Amino acid sequence: MTVQELILVRHGQSEGNVAAEKAQRDGVEHIDVPARDPDVVLSETGREQAAAVGRWLQGLSEDERPGIVWTSPYRRARETAEIALEVCDLDLDFRVDERLRDRDMGITDMLTGAGISSRYPEEAKRRKWIGKFYYRPPGGESWADVTLRVRAVLTDLAHNESAERVLVTAHDVVLLLFTYVAEGLDEDAVLERARTNGLRNASVSRLKRDESSPTGWTVTAYNEDAHLLNEGVEVTDQAGASEDVDDEVPA
Repeated sequence: MTVQELILVRHGQSEGNVAAEKAQRDGVEHIDVPARDPDVVLSETGREQAAAVGRWLQGLSEDERPGIVWTSPYRRARETAEIALEVCDLDLDFRVDERLRDRDMGITDMLTGAGISSRYPEEAKRRKWIGKFYYRPPGGESWADVTLRVRAVLTDLAHNESAERVLVTAHDVVLLLFTYVAEGLDEDAVLERARTNGLRNASVSRLKRDESSPTGWTVTAYNEDAHLLNEGVEVTDQAGASEDVDDEVPA
């Protein structure tokens, strides 16, 4: 048996999301993130969102449920999967894979757009010239770099995973790039999707194996949040702290 479907779940709202939103609202240069990026945990709202994912999983038929979890090592992603599985009473093995971690932002980490422009004006200019998809901050990664990680994970899932369905818990840009690869999008299309329909916290997207597709995958669901709305759980669409502030670098 090989993997037939990926259930992609963005982590619930994190304390980093909340801190980034506050920094932008207050117009400050530095984001007061409560921990290093791998250790940032879910907010109370994020835990409620993760529980709603669990109730959604519980409502799936036996043959629709995942058989294993692949997760980012970052705490907010692992916590989302742990809460969801506890709620739906699923006991699954976890595969923690560093390739699913959030984008590394290098010297621009923990800075708002205003902070980047103020402290690294040459980087702001370079980012404007190169464009968001290919811009790599010193010590960090571009979206193209993250795409290489995603392609490697998809290859391993297709050839080295025996579970028929896999729950993948990770971060907004990482999961967005799963759909970029699966649909064979170009730079403009994926950036437009990020701008107009970026992945919401605890949203669900689904990829199915499709041998007729040039990529081997088809996106069958994207950015679904009915499970949150049905539960009366707050829906948040905050971009990851690094991506959100990166967008604010003057264009």
